[in-house]
Amino acid sequence: MSQIGQAGEKGLDSLKVWHRARELVVAVHKQVVPRLPPEEKWDLAKQIRRSSKSVAANIAEGHGRYYYQQGVFFCYIARGSLDETINHLVTAFELEYISEDLYREVRAMADETRRMLNGYIAYLKKCKQGETEPGSQLATTDPNIASANDDQPPEE
Repeated sequence: MSQIGQAGEKGLDSLKVWHRARELVVAVHKQVVPRLPPEEKWDLAKQIRRSSKSVAANIAEGHGRYYYQQGVFFCYIARGSLDETINHLVTAFELEYISEDLYREVRAMADETRRMLNGYIAYLKKCKQGETEPGSQLATTDPNIASANDDQPPEE
């Protein structure tokens, strides 16, 4: 049995960007975290695990929302978590906890996830599922954050 998600797609399993984000989670947990020293267990290890999981989780949550504005909003959160994951990956490399080869491999996965996520955001904006439904014009995001229709930050 398939479920219909954003823009008429079949369930979350049909979303390639979600699968790519899940692959990033696995790489971080199985390849990066085990190489971190014990003193990083509650610091860098915890942060990179959390931020990497947040990427896939926010893509999934946005996919489960009906209005495209909400889907885009959660994708923006996912993209922020992806940047946080990249930051932690760079830190692990610069502190010589991981090899250059591992850094390049996982960084390439993160960069590919970003490319796919940006494409998915553009797709959601183009399709605008739920745009004419009752309640779609109600504010669904923090007014201090750029809306799904505007890539520019709010004016101060």
